[in-house]
Amino acid sequence: MFTPTLTGVADRSHLLAPTVNLETHINDVVNLIRWEELSDVVLCGHSYGGCVVSGAADRIPDRIGALVYLDAFVLEDGESLHQMLPGSDRNAQMDGALGSGEGWKVPPIPAEAFQVNAQDAAWVNRQCTVQPIGTFQQPLKLTGGLGTIANVTFILATGYEATPFPQFYQRAKAKGWKTLEIACGHDVMLDQPEALTRMLMEAK
Repeated sequence: MFTPTLTGVADRSHLLAPTVNLETHINDVVNLIRWEELSDVVLCGHSYGGCVVSGAADRIPDRIGALVYLDAFVLEDGESLHQMLPGSDRNAQMDGALGSGEGWKVPPIPAEAFQVNAQDAAWVNRQCTVQPIGTFQQPLKLTGGLGTIANVTFILATGYEATPFPQFYQRAKAKGWKTLEIACGHDVMLDQPEALTRMLMEAK
């Protein structure tokens, strides 16, 4: 199992720069798969990570055995994450970047907003880092490879109110993908790790 950290966040936060964008993060994942010589990969993207795995899978569809969107954004070619956010959420990110992030660093969203379980919430808040605004604003570029992947699943977390993801659950249904629901907060891997593991194991 590989859990890549994207450039500029978490333990790679020392690489934070205004030039880091969605394409940077797509290359992080593509290069991990290529250099580790992985194949038949179950590629899972959570939240913003849905944008990343779409781009990665589009570039190397022959390496992907199954694609899983975990309470995630599902973008079409030319769409950006900011285009798909409710205006209030997008404005909050912009205000945060302008107010305390030099115009380009977006503050993390508190764990409480995602209904993270009480045992893990404080830890999540300690671990969160800012994210370059370019990752949210750069449109996703797709070339058709993503559409050749037959085995795709979307998992919707239904245990919190302020969720932008039901629209992507419906988009997944319209595409004929497998769709699942799980009753927990947005950070499914913390709230329901055993159930999520089963879902990922069964994704293929």
